[in-house]
Amino acid sequence: MIWMYSSDLNKLFCQLAKTCPVQMLVDVAPPQGSVIRATAIYKKSEHVAEVVRRCPHHERTPDGDVLAPPAHLIRVEGNSLAVYREDDITHRHSVAVPYEAPQLGAEWTTVLYNFMCNSSCMGGMNRRPILTIITLETHEGQLLGRRSFEVRVCACPGRDRKTEESNFGKDQETKTLGKTPSTTKRSMTKESSSSTPRSEGSKKAKLSASSDDEIYYLPVRGKERYEMLKKINNGLELSDMVPPADVDKYLQKLSTKAKKDGQTPEPKRGKKLIVKDAKSDSD
Repeated sequence: MIWMYSSDLNKLFCQLAKTCPVQMLVDVAPPQGSVIRATAIYKKSEHVAEVVRRCPHHERTPDGDVLAPPAHLIRVEGNSLAVYREDDITHRHSVAVPYEAPQLGAEWTTVLYNFMCNSSCMGGMNRRPILTIITLETHEGQLLGRRSFEVRVCACPGRDRKTEESNFGKDQETKTLGKTPSTTKRSMTKESSSSTPRSEGSKKAKLSASSDDEIYYLPVRGKERYEMLKKINNGLELSDMVPPADVDKYLQKLSTKAKKDGQTPEPKRGKKLIVKDAKSDSD
């Protein structure tokens, strides 16, 4: 492609001295004698006061256009009514063509432009970005409408467009992520502070549940110890299967039976109970 337009960047990428059709659409037909003017200016504020002109090399190179001054960057193709002008005050270069109503069945008027110097040319634009300003003016110079777009004149419009759109997308993503860091930080802090007790509780519950379900193996030396530990484990497994209410009933039943038999059940662990009626050996 000799030219490509990026709607995301509002930027025209085109080759040197190649035809770039620009469509002009108006809501209301302008007065008779109105003109469409194209002016190039530098985009950055530090260069905006300078006049955009061709580099010395291209300015000296014959291009066959006798109507256009050699220093003018923007040319109009295929229109002998084009008027090239240098402003008396700003010395900016512009080219104007009479406004023509759209052809039957069309919605817009098309003007063919050429850009006669590369954006990278030393002594000219020198890689400084430019804007092309399109204005609709009356014959007396009254401004009726205005639009602008950035222009890059290069050897590979498609490649440069893809590269710049990719960089633009990354910049937008970075700006979006870094736009409200404090708000995001506050919201995350509030959320974490409010949810910390619940999250810790749930975490502890998960850990205890997982530890209860895990199976551990204990090597035991000697069959007697093994049988003893096996009975203990079976008892614990059985206690897990029996509801607590049934366990209490069973213990009460054992206590009642022991009282009837005149025996006091001894605890499994700790010191032995001393019955009141029992006497020590010293007595």
